[in-house]
Amino acid sequence: MAAVAFVIASFTAPQELGTNPQSMFMLLPLTAAIAVIYKATKLPTITAGNFIKETTALFGSIVIFIIITALTLYTLAWLITQ
Repeated sequence: MAAVAFVIASFTAPQELGTNPQSMFMLLPLTAAIAVIYKATKLPTITAGNFIKETTALFGSIVIFIIITALTLYTLAWLITQ
């Protein structure tokens, strides 16, 4: 019973991730889950090779977009504060 209460209590307080570049690695599992679920619902026929290829391509494109967006916002913030 105490273990159940601990698990329930852990969801009542937000996790502290910080604002450092290493905290961006917390986005990778979420990005992988989004890519897998999206491709599982959108591919007309699912084969192992095709699914892995499509999911990897989507995961890579999302990560690249996140990196470009983060660098753009960082540069913009740096220009504003100078």
